Amino acid sequence: MPIRGRGAAGNPANRFEHVVRERDVDYDPEAEPAPRTQFLADHTRTIIAYNDSPDIGFQASVNPYRGCEHGCIYCYARPTHEYLGFSAGLDFETKIMVKENAPEWLRQELAAPRWKPQVIAMSGVTDCYQPVERKLKLTRRCLAVLAEFRNPVCVITKNFLVTRDIDLLGELAQCEAAMVFISVTTLDGALTPKLEPRASLPGRRLAAIAALARANVPVGVLVAPVIPALTDHELPAIIAAAAEAGAKYAGYVPLRLPFGLGKLFEQWLTGHFPERADKVLNQVRGLRGGALNDPRYGTRMRGEGILADHLAKLFAVACRKAGMAVRGPALSVGAFRVPASTPEPRQRRFPF
Repeated sequence: MPIRGRGAAGNPANRFEHVVRERDVDYDPEAEPAPRTQFLADHTRTIIAYNDSPDIGFQASVNPYRGCEHGCIYCYARPTHEYLGFSAGLDFETKIMVKENAPEWLRQELAAPRWKPQVIAMSGVTDCYQPVERKLKLTRRCLAVLAEFRNPVCVITKNFLVTRDIDLLGELAQCEAAMVFISVTTLDGALTPKLEPRASLPGRRLAAIAALARANVPVGVLVAPVIPALTDHELPAIIAAAAEAGAKYAGYVPLRLPFGLGKLFEQWLTGHFPERADKVLNQVRGLRGGALNDPRYGTRMRGEGILADHLAKLFAVACRKAGMAVRGPALSVGAFRVPASTPEPRQRRFPF
């Protein structure tokens, strides 16, 4: 049964755990209070993560948070919460790990002789502008460090809160060192609270694009995920709306459901759209070689088959009509600098 304000309706078993707890047969979900969000200190001692995937346009990323209160049911990052001993379900959106020393460690790593200036992606895994960022300002402080070093950054988010930091993004943009992609999954304001419960509504995301464009911050739209038989028909309309708001670049990614995410998404479909659940899942399988996920490099971000080809053509035509480029601008490391003094990081006291 769906839970208001949450994407997942329960906590499926962690694939790494041998002991599984199950509800009593007499359990009544309507009698239990709605799960509250917990914020837990993550005492990591590094902040820049690296990947070598040929499917991703960056090698370095910064994620101030693990887990995401936006609660998007389709989020490919949900299974990463299992590495922490949690579930990919409700735990992912209610147990948020906070890297409280992220800005200090970022400053140290950028100042280190081994750092090779390059684009850093923010929100490479979970959204760096999820609701608690309004209070903690970890992302803003990380952007301030990046601006201090003039290190290029690409931000991906679905939250209007990104506009709060237009001053820092604008400062970096003057050095050709910043761009933002706003993720827009649907223009349907009634679907968003079910699909992405605590993310900004579509109109607010388009407003964020407009605000960034007015501030001369390069901005694009990321139509992701494209969900077959649910949101795929909106792809041209989303690109057209984003272009009208001021976006100059676009990308898209068909739905992918790694590890146990397939069962979570299937439960969500059954709860919200039972009449079309089979159609959606069958079309996802059509994109992924008969399975709900295909992790192979080269296909995982685009899919393959007739439907994948159709989406690619639909996207290309929509971009051409909107005058939208399919790649963002080449960000520059030319202005990178190391400030004269870089203080040692100090342990912060977690505010919750």
